[in-house]
Amino acid sequence: MGTKASEALDVSFDELPNYLHARHSVYMEVDGKTYYITDVNAQYWRAQDTGTLNEKGHYVDASELVPTLSEFLGLPFVNGERIEEVFDRATFYASEKQE
Repeated sequence: MGTKASEALDVSFDELPNYLHARHSVYMEVDGKTYYITDVNAQYWRAQDTGTLNEKGHYVDASELVPTLSEFLGLPFVNGERIEEVFDRATFYASEKQE
């Protein structure tokens, strides 16, 4: 898991899948919550709620774990809405890898 960049990304909804395939993760702020969108071993996709940690100190899943990015983009995990439906009121941030 990386840390959230301080500067917002300039990415369109149509560019988001390519960004995620290349970078593997992104932070999304929407409706007062922050989600960490990430792949799992470059094979599965999920969103995690950054406001809730489990006993190991990791973000708790906010969506199902699905095998494709297109399937993930169709999941209604933001209060019953998909990313496309909340995109105009969301802000995205790069996930910067810690060294």
